[in-house]
Amino acid sequence: MDQFRIHGPCRVSGRVEAAGAKNAALPEMAAALLTEEPVELRGLPRLRDIRTMARLLGHLGVEAAERPDGVELHGGGEVSSDDAPYELVKTMRASVLVLGPLLARLGRARVSLPGGCAIGVRPIDQHLAGLEALGATVELQHGYVTAHAARLRGGRFRFDLRTVGGTENLLMAATLARGTTVLENCAREPEIVDLARLLTAMGARVEGAGGDRITIQGVDRLGGASHRVIPDRIEAGTYLLAAATTGGALDVAGAVAADLAPLLEKLAAAGCEVSPYDGGVRLQRDGELRRCDVSTAPHPGFPTDLQAQFMVMMTQARGVSTLRETVFENRFQHVPELARMGADIQLDERTARITGPTPLPLSAARVMATDLRASASLVLAGLAATGETVVERIYHLDRGYERMELKLQALDARVEREAA
Repeated sequence: MDQFRIHGPCRVSGRVEAAGAKNAALPEMAAALLTEEPVELRGLPRLRDIRTMARLLGHLGVEAAERPDGVELHGGGEVSSDDAPYELVKTMRASVLVLGPLLARLGRARVSLPGGCAIGVRPIDQHLAGLEALGATVELQHGYVTAHAARLRGGRFRFDLRTVGGTENLLMAATLARGTTVLENCAREPEIVDLARLLTAMGARVEGAGGDRITIQGVDRLGGASHRVIPDRIEAGTYLLAAATTGGALDVAGAVAADLAPLLEKLAAAGCEVSPYDGGVRLQRDGELRRCDVSTAPHPGFPTDLQAQFMVMMTQARGVSTLRETVFENRFQHVPELARMGADIQLDERTARITGPTPLPLSAARVMATDLRASASLVLAGLAATGETVVERIYHLDRGYERMELKLQALDARVEREAA
């Protein structure tokens, strides 16, 4: 099991390229189940979750052929299986995204309930209720979802709460349904907009993605397409926060300022100079960080996936900052590890109060990652700390960050990967 050894403090500075967005790539890979023709996805990040999805699709009969800038997915005819077993999906929540495409294409699907990071309850009841609204018969037994429908039919469904995966699953399923589907109270994340672009390129008729209501006019078949995955706003935001925390100057090429607007506003409020440009975002911090309050929310609010990293930055700001987590009920697992490094953080249910600036330890610290974004926050803390920090269990990190140690090394950070 690998770990990171970080020698701080480091000023994260230079230029880094944002990789393709994992949270866009995974549903777009699942969309290859909707067609017999090849789907080429360019700019895919090289991540463990991407490899897991490729293995799952291979089990279902869609082979993934690597290309210099991505992957070509091709079923070569009929999907060979409707079963997504636990062994293939236990480590990745996004595996449930094959449910809608399988049901739409084959009229049946059997998918294990998904795994992933233990950051809170993330039920798929909205996925299932939406499929039932499109005419499917759905059963939940022994940890598996089984669904049947001779052919899905268009319908109207309103999500009880905004769910990214639920919106993506129903959007894909509705492309091959008979008639018109209207989805309301949809998630609005940029990754959903990107999925809709791919589906449209495949011949789907989708309107309204990125808004509260999405309308899909079902078609009889979808074709192949070539598509470039959008840059990863969470990876880009993590590197911007690394530079802000350590007082560096960073150019993140490929970052889309509009997708990062909630973070960029808070970075400016905290005293950073933020300069979006066509094709990226620059950040510089010369002075002292100012306290800042944040409340996470679904897009276009402040992303929960940047909460832990933002908290680390606030440990170096003067004053008391308040950070409220509204999306997941168990997403403060990094706090005890940060406290071991010297951070002054008080928790009250879903609210954290961070008092700074806190000098992080002069002696070595060994901390343990508990989930993907907690891993990133501990790396940022190690970059700001004086002395040696060891971050254990970074397999979480490898699910969402492409070659993080190499990118940080290119930004003047002293980070080494080693076997534990």
